[in-house]
Amino acid sequence: MSNKLFTVGAILILAIFSGVSQAKGDGVSCEGVPFDRSCWLNNLYPGQKKAEACAGCHGQDGNSTMGLFPKLAGQHPAYLVKQLVAFKNGERTDLSMQSIASSLSDEDMRDIAAFYSEQGISENTPPEPEVAEDDDDDWGDSETTAENSLTIDELVAIGRDLYRNGDVKNKVSACIACHGPYGQGNKPAVFPRLASQHADYLIKSLKDFKSDERNNNPYSMMHMIAKKMTDEEIEAVAHYIALMKK
Repeated sequence: MSNKLFTVGAILILAIFSGVSQAKGDGVSCEGVPFDRSCWLNNLYPGQKKAEACAGCHGQDGNSTMGLFPKLAGQHPAYLVKQLVAFKNGERTDLSMQSIASSLSDEDMRDIAAFYSEQGISENTPPEPEVAEDDDDDWGDSETTAENSLTIDELVAIGRDLYRNGDVKNKVSACIACHGPYGQGNKPAVFPRLASQHADYLIKSLKDFKSDERNNNPYSMMHMIAKKMTDEEIEAVAHYIALMKK
């Protein structure tokens, strides 16, 4: 029964996008000017309609509520287009996203990316404190993560140092070099905005780069960085980035 429901759901999503692709849009190409906001704004209205089919996973305004589904709100449009193209040509692998992207035209991708790029990203709040195992009434002074015994505050401190300074001993580059001091990314270089992204998604992405499951990055930069990071460091920098303010 569950397989049938998944199949029906996938068919409905593809049908929606098929109809979208056949509709004549008002969008324009921004190739060559990926950081020109005035160009992307021409695609905003058609993108709003086309993005309705994405809301189930990514939210009406691009702010997903599930940690493993990335927030798309406020992301650089050229980066979003790049990822959709990667799913369409098989450079990135995910069954659902590959099925959806395969039905999108270049115009659809531009329009959807333009819409999400103009939405405000929601801020994350630290996880709720966990109850100590030896005393159900004893709440810790600060939050701990499921993966290890470090508190969120301790993880964020480690993540802050890694993000800003890197790890010279292990040759891990500082995130700030490409993604900026506030996690805003780099539009001309098409480096993504990271601030306020879900920690779970960031952890998965870094581990996918580390394991070579994901490989669509310029000059394998993220591969080289992630492979030198421990799981604790990945978790730490992800939590720091997730709590960055927009």
